[in-house]
Amino acid sequence: MTQSTRPASHICRDCDGFASVKVTLGGRDRHGHLRTITAHCPTCHGVGTTPARRARLTDWAVAA
Repeated sequence: MTQSTRPASHICRDCDGFASVKVTLGGRDRHGHLRTITAHCPTCHGVGTTPARRARLTDWAVAA
């Protein structure tokens, strides 16, 4: 069994993995299409995951 070389990541706590959404502005353009904009999560920047936190070594762990 091989280990992954990618760092572990967690689902973004702010968007729950739904990082980008389309929002309707109301109304339609002259071709009849809905006018929409794309909004990205400001925490994960549209990725849906955040990097895993690294364990912090404390003074007592280093001394042991």
